[in-house]
Amino acid sequence: MDTTQLIVTLAGVGLLVFVGWFFFLAPHRVAAAVSSSAGIQQVDIMVKGGYSPDVIEVERGKPVQLNFYRDEENSCSEELLLPDFNIRRDLAPFKTTAIEFLPQQAGTFAFTCGMHMLRGSLVVK
Repeated sequence: MDTTQLIVTLAGVGLLVFVGWFFFLAPHRVAAAVSSSAGIQQVDIMVKGGYSPDVIEVERGKPVQLNFYRDEENSCSEELLLPDFNIRRDLAPFKTTAIEFLPQQAGTFAFTCGMHMLRGSLVVK
């Protein structure tokens, strides 16, 4: 193995480690829903290269409104999927899209972009 092959191999391993850390081990921002006077649990979520916060905590049996503000034009973030609640929505760039639903059972439910690259979790307690 010559020097060039060694450098390419080390760079490849380094990139694999970074991708694994980024998608599976990077710290997550957690937000608990804030209840409005109407009893709706609301959370504002910024969409820009990911979801922030990416872990949302809500209570079971109370209406939820997730307000996704898409602060980019990246094609990956133009669609939101919440498959456990049969929700699929287009997110317009530089606008807020409200998603409303009623979580009936406790658990952790994933939400992703249409390409499944951006990920978040809804934790229903």
